Amino acid sequence: MDEKNAKRLGLMVVAASWLAVFCLFGFRSSFSILNPVMIQGTGWPKTLPSTGYSIMMSVYAITAFLSGMIIDKWGTRPAYFLGAIFSGLGFYLTSLVPNEQPGLYLLVYGLFAGVGTGMLWVSSTVSVRKWYVGKAYATWWGIAFAGAPMAQVVLSLVVKPILTNPEAGADSWRAAMRVLAMIVFVALMLAALLAKKSPEAYNLKPFGLPPAGANKPAEERMWTPGEAFKTFPIWGTVIAFLTAMVGEFLIWTQVVRYWTVDAGMDLATATNLYIFIGISGIFTMPIFGRVADALVAKFGHEPKARKTMLIFAPAVGALACLVLLASGRGSFAIGIVACVLFAIYWAIEPGGCAGYAGSIYGRKSLGKIWGLATLIVMGIGPALGTYVGSALGAGGSYVPSIWFAFSAFVISTVAATFLPLSAEVEQAAKAVSKAEVKA
Repeated sequence: MDEKNAKRLGLMVVAASWLAVFCLFGFRSSFSILNPVMIQGTGWPKTLPSTGYSIMMSVYAITAFLSGMIIDKWGTRPAYFLGAIFSGLGFYLTSLVPNEQPGLYLLVYGLFAGVGTGMLWVSSTVSVRKWYVGKAYATWWGIAFAGAPMAQVVLSLVVKPILTNPEAGADSWRAAMRVLAMIVFVALMLAALLAKKSPEAYNLKPFGLPPAGANKPAEERMWTPGEAFKTFPIWGTVIAFLTAMVGEFLIWTQVVRYWTVDAGMDLATATNLYIFIGISGIFTMPIFGRVADALVAKFGHEPKARKTMLIFAPAVGALACLVLLASGRGSFAIGIVACVLFAIYWAIEPGGCAGYAGSIYGRKSLGKIWGLATLIVMGIGPALGTYVGSALGAGGSYVPSIWFAFSAFVISTVAATFLPLSAEVEQAAKAVSKAEVKA
């Protein structure tokens, strides 16, 4: 295949990942807007929609692990196809749940939305990593990941007019979910059509490898999840990612309440600030993808560059928390600065963790390994961050919640500093130790 057609296939992979990320984060961003309208329209307890969201995230974590097994064997197309069906049903069937059957909401939304979104994260990150490595990965993943903030902005603009339409009345959230069901189904079916297998299936090599004549890396070792999870790099990544996710989800779920309760802002102003995080992310994600890849080129060692970015990202998240606390006096301008800093953190951390793991364990083994890591991180981090943030804010102030998020980001920064630059060295050291014991 000529270079032009090879690049075209790579761009199709990135486009499919963009659509998958758009739909995945569309579920997350739309929930914060739909939540109060659902409570008001159905008369359900205030905690019920959030409980359904927590169940969805638990199912999501389990499904993410299974999706890793699917894409290693059959590629991302089946994962996107299943994501289209289950994600569309997650919104549509939930819109049909009678007010008198809140338990059915927990089952339908938790199961269908959980399975649907669980097919999207590992498949999108790993597919880009399989096609782009070295100094090319973060740039193209940054472009694909820009679908997340785009969803936060675009779907908010789509849903708000429906929810405020007086003709829709108490069922406005149902109408909004049906529109969202159509959007995610069409987008993910398109992603499935665009999806491609690994480059080797087309007799190609991934983009970003050293040029001909340069020192090339050794042949990739095939790692099983069991082998990988006996080494520290993946556990170090899990710890760094998990603690960052605790802080991140605490911020995403509590920051609007902090601005309205502690900073005294009106809801419209606080909501506009929240949307500004998404607007900033549209630009910070591709920009800092380029920065990360430039670091790879500068160091000439991908694991070292990815590790450096994983130290930098949560440190920026911690700084954003301090700036956020300064906005507690009601300063909109300081709030804008905090939003930009959170967008910078967001642009680096999720994809950076996958990039570091891929640089250590290789592209061919990454699906199952990153699927299991996602199961651990997403099975704990989002629920823990959301719960702790809400519990600490029960006293009437969300300042303690922000300080907790700050602590989580600091722990993630410290954990990232201990990430090793190779798993093979660790394996060799263990082999030498066993040989010495036998001797």
